[in-house]
Amino acid sequence: MVIQKKIYLPPPVQEREIFRYAGCREIKEEFRQQMEECLAETKGKFQYQVCWAEYPVHIDGDKLDLTFARVKSHALAKNLAGCEKILLFLATIGLGIDRLITRYSRVSPVKALWFQAIGAERIESLCDLFCEERDRELLPKGQQLRPRFSPGYGDLPLALQKEIFCVFEREKTGVFLNESLLMTPSKSVTAIAGIGTKKEIQKEEKCGSCQKADCPFKR
Repeated sequence: MVIQKKIYLPPPVQEREIFRYAGCREIKEEFRQQMEECLAETKGKFQYQVCWAEYPVHIDGDKLDLTFARVKSHALAKNLAGCEKILLFLATIGLGIDRLITRYSRVSPVKALWFQAIGAERIESLCDLFCEERDRELLPKGQQLRPRFSPGYGDLPLALQKEIFCVFEREKTGVFLNESLLMTPSKSVTAIAGIGTKKEIQKEEKCGSCQKADCPFKR
């Protein structure tokens, strides 16, 4: 399979998401100032990169042949129902934010918390930007991208990370997997998104906005 790689321009900052990741129940001016100071310090510290590839998928009950790996997951099988292909991707914003978090963990835990929240918002915004771009490319073909699904979510084993990293091992991603299956840089994401027809997507995702904690269509 052909692996593609792209460096993105910074996605628009979603301030409300940063406040949410920071655990702010209300947005006070003091909090806003702290956030803006930390955001300013991150300038030039991120590298928005995504690698991806498409694979055929075969589903038999809760058993999935993803081509690059075989896995058992009821939640992922439900998410991919009706799909014949998947999009596998690895996204990262680089080590810059990890360095800031480590530095300020010693001297200013409050700033470290803001950097954690900023990093979480940045990587999620990158994933959203990437998926929206792929979705626009699929639309003229009458296809649409399913919500992304990552190892460790629901009943999808975190151990799938090993097979995913085998796919991208020859690419200079700058992302590494340790023995505990954690990624470095920490603000990195691996995910699978199904590619299905628009009609199938609408049928399968009718509960996608529900608030059930175990809903496989929630990101």
